[in-house]
Amino acid sequence: MKRILIVKVTSLGDIVETLPVVADLRRAFPSAQIDWAADAAFADIIRWNPGVARVLSAPLRKFKKARSWKDLKEIAASIGELRAEKYDVILDIHGVYKSAIIAFLARGRRRYGYRNKDLGERGAAFAYNARFGPRPHTDAWRGMRVSVADALGYEFEDIPDHNVLLPPVAKNLDIPQGAPLAMLFHATSADVKKWPKDRWAEVARWLIARGYRIALPWGTDGERGEAEDIAALVPDAIVLPKLTVTECAHWIQASELVVGTDTGLVHLAHALKRRTVMLFAATSREHFGIEEPGRSTSVGDGGAPPDVPQVLAAIESVLDGNAPATSREAVGAGSH
Repeated sequence: MKRILIVKVTSLGDIVETLPVVADLRRAFPSAQIDWAADAAFADIIRWNPGVARVLSAPLRKFKKARSWKDLKEIAASIGELRAEKYDVILDIHGVYKSAIIAFLARGRRRYGYRNKDLGERGAAFAYNARFGPRPHTDAWRGMRVSVADALGYEFEDIPDHNVLLPPVAKNLDIPQGAPLAMLFHATSADVKKWPKDRWAEVARWLIARGYRIALPWGTDGERGEAEDIAALVPDAIVLPKLTVTECAHWIQASELVVGTDTGLVHLAHALKRRTVMLFAATSREHFGIEEPGRSTSVGDGGAPPDVPQVLAAIESVLDGNAPATSREAVGAGSH
């Protein structure tokens, strides 16, 4: 096995939780070149994994919104780059039309995809000449690893290795020193996934009483307003400035604890080995949750958001674990 292409196009959390497949493949095929095709919006996160040789990206989301000639030319150029290599195996572990088209355009002997009933979009089946086995009865993240391992005939280690190495940032991020930092990711793209602001404030005050400093990130003007509403109820809470994904990742790396809704940046916190609690209100905890005893856990479920005592119990379960609190490791480049 000399060349392998992973196709996982979006979104942030899915991209992050696919990274352990790279480590699995590297162990199974140490000399193989592993490339990855994705939407340009998420390409940088993949580049943070040193196991990936080439990231092949196109502005698919951007073109869908703006329909600009510039984006179309970039997409056309990316097809040429995609076809510059011939792969021994192409792994579409996304299973929708756009990922299937990428898999079909790539040059390769075997193009793996899910069985028809496991595809996100049935029409994607046209692209494959090989199929993964039956979808295993496990969460989505482990399921991807099982599917690829079974198809290519190897076993993988139980604990996922995301292997994320953050690049430095040029400017001073003013990350506070001294008291341990807790980031509360209250924002989410879907209102049904939100948790009430007064509950966030109650959790924040509980953490402050235990010596934590609270940081509230945001991405849109509306989310900034929500952060300011929470901060008004929490003495000394920090409403962060608008951050790039890389800058936010450095804040996460500097934190002792991350609590947040089912969003990509909370998955990133888990990948960066922070103590992490993920809250579920609308999606399936069993399918999309994170779980690593003593470090990461999920609480709540689709249609059954957690109450404050449940969230506090989940926080205590990760703070009382045996995993070391290494919030300052590899942070030097990110704090100045």
